[in-house]
Amino acid sequence: MSKTYWVYILKCSDGSYYTGSTSNLEKRISEHKLGSIKGYTSKRLPVGLVFSEWFSDVNDAISAERQIKGWSRAKKEALTNGDFELIKILSKKKWKKTRN
Repeated sequence: MSKTYWVYILKCSDGSYYTGSTSNLEKRISEHKLGSIKGYTSKRLPVGLVFSEWFSDVNDAISAERQIKGWSRAKKEALTNGDFELIKILSKKKWKKTRN
């Protein structure tokens, strides 16, 4: 049986988003909710899980985490809403902006 790795997004009490990755999603979310992971989320409690996706390869999960961390708030919200068409549109808009 292969190991499962997760990328996840939490919505914090101030409306911001936190993206992370882990091999034990339930444990990690619990740690965030309890504030036992010091840092960004512990200062913005309560937090709630708004997105998660599993990977069979740890490198794929880490890559997805890094990619999402670089996204705009609008793209993260589109992802949490499952609006993949909007993600494509927002990606094209960014590309056009950097071309000019």
